[in-house]
Amino acid sequence: MPFFRSCDCLLCGSAFVPDIGWNTLFLGEAEEEVCRECRKKLVKPEGPLCPLCSRPLNKAGEKYRRGNRCRDCHFWEKSAKFRGVLEKNISLYEYNGFLQEVLYRFKYRGDYKIARVFSRDLKNAVKRLPFDAAVPIPLSEERLYERGFNQAEALIAEAGLEPLHALTRVHSEKQAKKSKTDRILLAGVFQLHPASGDVKGKTLLLVDDVYTTGSTVRHAARVLKEAGAQKILSLTVARS
Repeated sequence: MPFFRSCDCLLCGSAFVPDIGWNTLFLGEAEEEVCRECRKKLVKPEGPLCPLCSRPLNKAGEKYRRGNRCRDCHFWEKSAKFRGVLEKNISLYEYNGFLQEVLYRFKYRGDYKIARVFSRDLKNAVKRLPFDAAVPIPLSEERLYERGFNQAEALIAEAGLEPLHALTRVHSEKQAKKSKTDRILLAGVFQLHPASGDVKGKTLLLVDDVYTTGSTVRHAARVLKEAGAQKILSLTVARS
């Protein structure tokens, strides 16, 4: 029977029979491509969460909390330069060891098809967010040449959206190799794309793979706000 055919998990390669739901049968939704065991390892953030960045506060410890916010967001909102530049970040999953390896394969081993792992949750997330256009966090030309694709653009495609290339990026050291202080001091790394069109008055959704300190999305958001954007939201796969 075609309803019971098996397929190979995109993450572990094991054969499994995907569940067939009404959305798959009648609404044309793609079949699940990740086995149940791997799907269970993609852990969604659970409350209470920081209202600005989706960090699970019950796992942060008291020294990483400031009232109902995490310490990082408290720091950003105290800064006159960055206060209010980011309305909210939504992250699909917590950044555990399993997801770290998945994203490493996606970004650094060129395993583009892994973007499909996140497709369903990306589509569900964008349905709940009010925005005019999705803006990928850009790579520098050097980094794009190394990887062959921009992971943020791949995520936008899996969400069923067209990207608005509103930003360019100056080449710098990889974020994963930087200290927390270096990540925060990203001044000048993003610039408005000359062919981005008018962003004035728009609500824009920044898309990236990982939210760590919030520096990347806030520096990008600040450039867009200075260009006249009304609100900036961000959507990331993982909250580190």
